[in-house]
Amino acid sequence: MAWDKLRQLYMEVITDHARAPHHYGELAGLTPKTLHNPTCGDVIHLFVKVVDDHVAEIAFQGQGCNISTASASMMTDVVVGKRIREVKELAAAFSQLLQGQTHEGQKALGDAQILAGVAQFPQRIKCASLAWQALSQILANEKGEENV
Repeated sequence: MAWDKLRQLYMEVITDHARAPHHYGELAGLTPKTLHNPTCGDVIHLFVKVVDDHVAEIAFQGQGCNISTASASMMTDVVVGKRIREVKELAAAFSQLLQGQTHEGQKALGDAQILAGVAQFPQRIKCASLAWQALSQILANEKGEENV
């Protein structure tokens, strides 16, 4: 019984983020990083403005499933205002979360922790990680790195 209520709450949070995504739109003057998930057709266009080693602004557009859209919305909430180092740590924590691994740093993921259940559905991992991959690529290019 308790599991059903918890599952319902998780689904409501995911649905809320998917129906009314936070930071949805574009940032004028910035070229988005576009990633496509060929498995299901999800597409994200991610805009990130970095100022003084912080994610000053972030926005996304695109079309995708509820998991993809909700994950992007949750990600934008958690990384805006954070230092690049912190964002990289959050991205690593999220990646581990999707692999079914747990550690203390995942608490900082906020609502995105709800997506831990995606680890049970390997075909959905790409959906949940698409926005995070785009963010990692943007930050790698920002610092001239190969991979974040």
